[in-house]
Amino acid sequence: MVRRLAILVLLAWTLVALGGRWLPLHPDRMALPHILEAPDSAHWMGADDLGRPVLDRLLVGAGVSFRVSVLVVSLSLWFGVLIGSLAAWYGGRAERLLVLVMDVFMAFPGILLAIALAGLLGPGIDNLVFALTLVGWVGYARLARAQVLSVRQREHVQAAQALGTPSWRIIWRHLLPLISAPLVVEATFGVAAVVIAESGLSFLGLGVQPPDASWGSMIRDGVRYMLVAPHLVLAPGIALMLVVLSVNLLGDQLRDWLDVRSGLREQGRER
Repeated sequence: MVRRLAILVLLAWTLVALGGRWLPLHPDRMALPHILEAPDSAHWMGADDLGRPVLDRLLVGAGVSFRVSVLVVSLSLWFGVLIGSLAAWYGGRAERLLVLVMDVFMAFPGILLAIALAGLLGPGIDNLVFALTLVGWVGYARLARAQVLSVRQREHVQAAQALGTPSWRIIWRHLLPLISAPLVVEATFGVAAVVIAESGLSFLGLGVQPPDASWGSMIRDGVRYMLVAPHLVLAPGIALMLVVLSVNLLGDQLRDWLDVRSGLREQGRER
């Protein structure tokens, strides 16, 4: 039951993000008579401090969080897997230098480093994506390096080397399929982390800039009216919680499904 609800939430999030441009939304239309209006039949989630419909801004913010999370995770995964796999395959000074760089990045809390980078680069969604990508590739590179080191000594990989197969072909055809499962699971949890990071940076004013809508900026603007209009914070806060929780639940399920040992244990229990 919980799994189905999580899938429905993620499906709705994806559909709104991909099809939001075709919806009749007016997130920036101000209506002064409706300032801080509570939810009713005309405005299902009420209006904000400028009379703008909270529901429309919530749906637009869903698209922002979806695009940022997919873009950041895709770039981080691509760069991290490429650098980590090549360093583990060739070894030597390049690998030692990569390990040193990863240790330096891992020594700082990721969100604080992202805040520092976003502050140096300036506010804006492009700089936000760059800052989060610069912080996020390290985890994928570390995981890819560890996985390549564990599978590079397998028989079929050594056979491909003995036959004179180019290194890039060995990595692409023999190593990446073997290490894809943990990377996919890590990317799934990375989506949830990026959604939270994007909302946090937007809350601090380092992400999406007004008048564009973001869940983090909506929460920031609604904090001042918590006592008189709590829906301004509850609507984006609940949406953020549901998306992150659903992504984490899906990641747990995907990890259990891809884990051969857990599958064998479950089969043994059934018998």
